[in-house]
This record gives sequence, structure tokens and C-alpha cells, in this order.
Amino acid sequence: MTGCVVNVGAEEGRCDVSNTANARTLSVVSEAVEPVSRQERKQRTRQALLAAALDLLADRGFASLSLREVAKRAGIVPTAFYRHFASMEELGVALVEESMRTLRGMIRAARRRPGDYEQLIEASVRTLYEHVRAHEDHFRFLTRERYGGSGPVARAIGVELRLFSSDLAIDLARFDQLRTWTTEDLHMLAELIVTAMLATVLELLETQPRDKETDERLIGVAEKRLRFLLAGVPHWVSR
Repeated sequence: MTGCVVNVGAEEGRCDVSNTANARTLSVVSEAVEPVSRQERKQRTRQALLAAALDLLADRGFASLSLREVAKRAGIVPTAFYRHFASMEELGVALVEESMRTLRGMIRAARRRPGDYEQLIEASVRTLYEHVRAHEDHFRFLTRERYGGSGPVARAIGVELRLFSSDLAIDLARFDQLRTWTTEDLHMLAELIVTAMLATVLELLETQPRDKETDERLIGVAEKRLRFLLAGVPHWVSR
């Protein structure tokens, strides 16, 4: 009989039709589910490795981290690490990209809200504050490696910050008073704003006590910094 599966325990020449149906069903389910399931497991393990690294980096630099301890914290054997990252440096770069990607998107959304400079400042600072408080482990890693790290991870942070500045420069050009500015001057202003925001990140991470009153004071200082930077915009002649 064509397409029958012979039951091992059956008499010779007999087909077990129910087993055939089951085999076909299992085959279809396997083809439809297993690739997705495998990919999901791989993604979960990758995220576990990133989370383990961040946890271990709470009070030390990335250079002191070993592959073995990251794998152990993530609950996998060290050799399995290489199924997800080619090296510890690649894991570090992935951490940088993960930490910056969401922030760039959130700040971009805040900047695109219609309004004047004051509304731009308030929206950007508030968005930055909320994101830092929600992801302090990411920002400790970024600031530590930005100012004290080296190698691929530090370079990746530099690249991400330049992308951040470029995004901001493009958005600044939409303001009437900045339409005549040169690209170089727009990028310079954007870099100054990013530097001011990095100072705010450091203050949020380091200032004590950690309470609402202190946070509101830091938000006020951050807004004032940006007002100082933008106060001279109407009087600057770009050349």
C-alpha cells in the first residue's frame, strides 16, 4: 500500500493506518513549529547572555569580564557561547547597540513633537530621564566604557553617539532659525547638546539621595543647560 507506515509490532505486510496519519501530522507540525521554536530558544539564550553580562558589569569594567563567568551566569556551557557571539568583544558591541537603540528612538520621537525650543528641551530631557531611570544598568555600562574603556566596545559607543548627534542635527535643521546654518555648525550644536545630556546621565546615576525631589532638581539643571546652549542660536551667523 502506497504511503503506509509499517508498524514494527504488526504482522508482516500489514499497514497501521493510524500510525501513518500520526506520522504525517507530526511531520507537518515539526516542519511548521520546530524552526520557529529553535529560533526563539536561540534568541532567549542570546538575551540571557546579554542580561548576565550587564548583571556582572554592575560595578566593574567590561575588560575584567570573562566568557566563562558570563556563560555560567546565563546557565549555559562556555562552548555554547560561540553559537551566539564570536567573541566577548562582539557581545560588548551588542550591549552597546541594545542600550542606545531604544534611546535614539525615544529621543527622536520627543524631538518630532511640534513646538518651540522650550518644548523640545522639556520633552527631550524628560524622555532621557525616564529612560535612564528604567535602564540604569545599561547606562552605567555605557558611561563607564565611554570614559574608561578601550577597544571595540569603546569605539562602538563612539559610533552610536555620532549617530545620535547626526539624527539630532537633521532634526535641528527643521527649525526656522537654523535653516541657514551650515551642516558643520548644525553637527557642532548637536554634539554640544549630546555632551550636555551625557552629563545629565552621569548625574542621575551618581547623585544621592535617590528621591523625587533630587530627580526634579537634576531635570531642572539639565533643562537650564540646554537653554544656555540654545540661547545664542538667534544671534549666531553660520559661515
